[in-house]
Amino acid sequence: RKRRGPASTSRPRIYAFSLAIYCTTWTFFGSVGMAAANGLSFLAIYVGPILLITFGNGLVKRIVRLSKEQRITSVADFLGARYGKSIKVAGVAAVIAVIGTVPYIALQLKAVSVSVSKLINHFNLEANQDMVALGEISVLISVTLAVFTILFGTRHADATEHQDGLILAV
Repeated sequence: RKRRGPASTSRPRIYAFSLAIYCTTWTFFGSVGMAAANGLSFLAIYVGPILLITFGNGLVKRIVRLSKEQRITSVADFLGARYGKSIKVAGVAAVIAVIGTVPYIALQLKAVSVSVSKLINHFNLEANQDMVALGEISVLISVTLAVFTILFGTRHADATEHQDGLILAV
């Protein structure tokens, strides 16, 4: 089914703008310190995606085509499908993905919590009010992000449809 209208015609622009969030907390909090300590070696985290976008278009198109043909929605499922529909390979890939992403998500949450806490405490100090604890902010932000993701990111679980909700919201 071919979609028409603003959502389908502006999709390339929306995806291009959403690439700006790639660097996230790392750029804001970590990249400057790493550049000061290690010199130009901090550029490696930016060179990889630039090279992939520049030279890997054919590979990405092939992966997308295979994923659509086999209705694959995750990297773990893709790897499992490439190795004979192996549930074990998919399971190992999923475990590795969780182990790799949990610390990153924790870093993101901490950075957002620290930023919001500093803003709130700055305005509270000017108004001579009590300071807000970082733990309270972290829980509130976690719940807010979870609700946001549920509302905009998980509307449809169909691999053949574009998932515009979360990308458009970002």
